[in-house]
Amino acid sequence: MGRLSIEGVHKHYGKVHALKGVDLDIAEGEFCVFVGPSGCGKSTLLRCIAGLEEIDEGRVRIDGEAVEGLRPRDRNVAMVFQNYALYPYLSVFENIAFGLRARKVPDAEVRARVGRAAAMLGLETFLDRKPRELSGGQRQRVAIGRAVVRDARLFLFDEPLSNLDAQLRDGMRAEIKRLHQEIGKTTVYVTHDQIEAMTLADRIVLLRDGRIEQQGAPLDLFERPETRFVAGFLGSPQMNFIPCRAEGGALRFSCGRSLPLSRPAPEGRDLLFGVRPEHFSRPGEGDPRPRLDVEIDLVQPTGARTYAQFRLGGVEATAELPAHAVERPGARIALAADMARAHLFDAATGRAIRD
Repeated sequence: MGRLSIEGVHKHYGKVHALKGVDLDIAEGEFCVFVGPSGCGKSTLLRCIAGLEEIDEGRVRIDGEAVEGLRPRDRNVAMVFQNYALYPYLSVFENIAFGLRARKVPDAEVRARVGRAAAMLGLETFLDRKPRELSGGQRQRVAIGRAVVRDARLFLFDEPLSNLDAQLRDGMRAEIKRLHQEIGKTTVYVTHDQIEAMTLADRIVLLRDGRIEQQGAPLDLFERPETRFVAGFLGSPQMNFIPCRAEGGALRFSCGRSLPLSRPAPEGRDLLFGVRPEHFSRPGEGDPRPRLDVEIDLVQPTGARTYAQFRLGGVEATAELPAHAVERPGARIALAADMARAHLFDAATGRAIRD
């Protein structure tokens, strides 16, 4: 139970075309994350699945049943919102039990289901408290518990961690992943945070301007992006994109420096050399790799790692290096790039250039 099929879905808000023919199949038990920048359509798509927004064209099917004409309550989906949506005058127990009470589930079953959900989420000692007596992370657990007690076909999460501080987000991410492993329900999760997407998803669906830009396993998107947009969205700090041209088996930059190519590339076209900050390194003595001599403009230590910024090919680039690898701006250092893990993109179309 819980197969989801989205077929040619369009959604308009007046003149704004928010979803532009989205097609997507999500398997039973899959954890699928919709990610992308603000305004890309990810929350709109989730709300269309839930029935909180009507679609203008297309089909939404759950376990083969067309549900686009059904009210949200009749779709048998459970949704967790960004703002918790708890009832302030009800106890934690009654907040979790609210949907079950509305469906007139027998009291003994209500208590059993709420007890199981509370145990999974570490809420057993808070069941008599009101939401105002809880921390933000505890309130979000209550909201998740209210979804868990439902025997729903789908779990839908709409940016549930965006109101939490960084430390709480880290903990709640782990809890949500552990919960999915325990209950195995099909889950669709919306976030603008690429770290959440990478750590939680079985499959990432990256949206851009109402369309799916690329979908696949997190590491597939990270290691084999199909476009510059995908490459730049996933990864922090983001990938460097350095204008260049392929000439005579080398990448040549406008500053006059060059790097030998490790694979064929179209010559005479404007290209972008895509290399992640962590794929730069300081070559040791006797290291045969080609070097780039650069002047460091900015040094940002983070503890175990240091981000060093420099200019190459007329643009600012970042290298992620070990702590103390470079101590001050103005230093001139040699860098080597891992050419086997670098990417080339067509500067005009943004499409990746493959072998």
